[in-house]
Amino acid sequence: MMGIKVSNALVVAGFALMPLLAHAQDTATFSIVARDGKLEPSELVVPAGKKIKIELSNEGKTPIEFESKALKVEKVLAPGARSSVMVNALKPGEYAFFDEFHPQTSKGKIIAK
Repeated sequence: MMGIKVSNALVVAGFALMPLLAHAQDTATFSIVARDGKLEPSELVVPAGKKIKIELSNEGKTPIEFESKALKVEKVLAPGARSSVMVNALKPGEYAFFDEFHPQTSKGKIIAK
């Protein structure tokens, strides 16, 4: 009898996790690397209508601040740090981003198609 209760508990737990797994599958992941005043790639093409995750890595010698006013995100990273930002589903179009600490050399855009 106890084995059935454990099995039922596992089934219930599995059903409880399904929305989280579905949510993870609905998120596309992209990477941007900062190196000494430049963001690479400077252009990302992402699917419109789908939530995205941008993984950020600062491989430079100075801090950066990844920022996009259009996307309403900003993230400061020390040299050698990694982090990410989540962006809600985008309408088709272009969305600018930049490194606020290096604004002249680190501009880019996200193109949602």
